[in-house]
Amino acid sequence: MTQNTPPSPCHLRITSDIRQRVLSAAQLKAYGVSPAQAGEQCRTGGPWQQPLPGVFVLHPGPLSGRERLRSALLYAGTGRRALPAQTRGTDAGYGEAMITGLAALSLYGFAAAPPAVSTDRGRIDVLVPRIRRLRSVRYVRLVRTPELPRPEQLDGMPVAPVARALADTVAGLADAHAVRRLLTEAVRGGHCEPAVVVGELNRAKVLDRPQVVNAVDSLLAEGRALAEERLYDMVRTYELPEPLWNVDLRLPGGPHLGAVDAYWPEESVAVELDTRAPRHSRLDDDRRQEEHEAEWSAYAARREHLERLGVTVVHLTPKKLRETREQQAAVVRTALMASADREPAAYVMILPR
Repeated sequence: MTQNTPPSPCHLRITSDIRQRVLSAAQLKAYGVSPAQAGEQCRTGGPWQQPLPGVFVLHPGPLSGRERLRSALLYAGTGRRALPAQTRGTDAGYGEAMITGLAALSLYGFAAAPPAVSTDRGRIDVLVPRIRRLRSVRYVRLVRTPELPRPEQLDGMPVAPVARALADTVAGLADAHAVRRLLTEAVRGGHCEPAVVVGELNRAKVLDRPQVVNAVDSLLAEGRALAEERLYDMVRTYELPEPLWNVDLRLPGGPHLGAVDAYWPEESVAVELDTRAPRHSRLDDDRRQEEHEAEWSAYAARREHLERLGVTVVHLTPKKLRETREQQAAVVRTALMASADREPAAYVMILPR
């Protein structure tokens, strides 16, 4: 409220206890302000405004970016089911709603997204349960889902995980360059792993769109390169012996045993990075599961063959290298040290790849 606006009865009733300037009708009622009284404050020239149904802003000027986000969450949370008793004490009026899409990426600090808290324009996507009967209105677009992810808390607001926010953003983008920039930033910025992003894009059924196909190829290549950089860094930071990098193993005159990312020939220890990701958006769930199981079976068979020949295979994922690098270095070091107690491995040919 401006200094020149005379305090109203409603104003006097709530300002001693309230910090937020954006409230739902239910929250105002808890402060003793009825819907009729709130509506009276929003008349032309009044001290309040109603930007969305059931949502009130306790000042007459333009909404800040944060106020727009909060108002969107409050609108999506109106008429919701009651929350479990153990969570009601922390309920901010949002229910199960969470910010997603481009606004969520802005809150995560994506350079390719406009600053969500400094803009007074643009659509705000809000993720809600599929059973919600509200409609999208004004600057709020409701994104319905049968299963909600666990939100992150950013600036006091629930926000969809990065991979989910990316998928919801990409679903509404036709610009291939914009899609590529967002996906690349997600991986380069360490927000999430490529396999998780591709899984969410697959769930959103957008993997076969032309503007997404090439971007995903670049995403996976970027993720692979970053994982390899982390592996190089792990070896050198923790002073492991220098391996042979990116080689193929083959039996003399026999079959190809597979490619490995690092190999210590004297110890017969190999490291293999698992950077696989689902790519089968046009297949049904059963078919995708069958292909995933077939891919994993082929990997397991190759690993078992190497281990029967006396080669120890250490399996690392990009996530492990990013989050528990020291622990993974210890695993590799243990495998190298244990080689002295094993039977000598079969002779294998080592070829560059």
